Amino acid sequence: MASAHPLLSSFVNVRILGFVGSVGLSLFVWSIYVEPPDMAKGTESKKEVYSVWGVPPEEVRARVKKVMEGLRSEFGGPAFEPHVTVVGAISLKEDDALNKFRSACDGLKAYDASVDSVATGSFFYQCVYLLLHPSSEVVEASAHCTGHFGFRSSTPYMPHLSLLYGDLLEEDKKKAQERAKVVDESISNLNFTITRLALYKTDTEDRTLKSWEKVSECDLIPM
Repeated sequence: MASAHPLLSSFVNVRILGFVGSVGLSLFVWSIYVEPPDMAKGTESKKEVYSVWGVPPEEVRARVKKVMEGLRSEFGGPAFEPHVTVVGAISLKEDDALNKFRSACDGLKAYDASVDSVATGSFFYQCVYLLLHPSSEVVEASAHCTGHFGFRSSTPYMPHLSLLYGDLLEEDKKKAQERAKVVDESISNLNFTITRLALYKTDTEDRTLKSWEKVSECDLIPM
């Protein structure tokens, strides 16, 4: 079989080298301007679920914790810190959540809260709780904070301090409700002042609460 003409062979080699060179240059330029997917993801701050809690004073926390522990020992459920929910679960990036929290705390005064009754609810995070009196101070503090966070709720604010999380039968909820009154006979007449707010990560999909953590805290202006 006859071999290719030398000039034709050289021409083909030059065309191939030119094509390979163009591809290599294109790939080089692409690598400069296009960030690898993993790196791009790493530079973005992902959204997480946050809540703002009103923190009871230490003596009240200790008293409420005793009731909570008594209920968990009998009815189960995860452990959590005593708190009054001021802003419900909202999805935000952490820096945004912190900025909104600091803005909400700025100029906010401490306020009084009082318990109306021990009550039961219809879902996991409101199984058994202390229903607080919806005084103007309590409601306005929540409205102030939710305004800063841009939080919108489909139901009116119901101030409460949860004692037990869980999915209990109605019969067991009633038992837990009565049990709380036995552990602390005057828990239904509790009065206290909320002097601090706390920003928490509260992934509501995590019912073990193991991922829940405090992010920041602020002291309110004394009354």
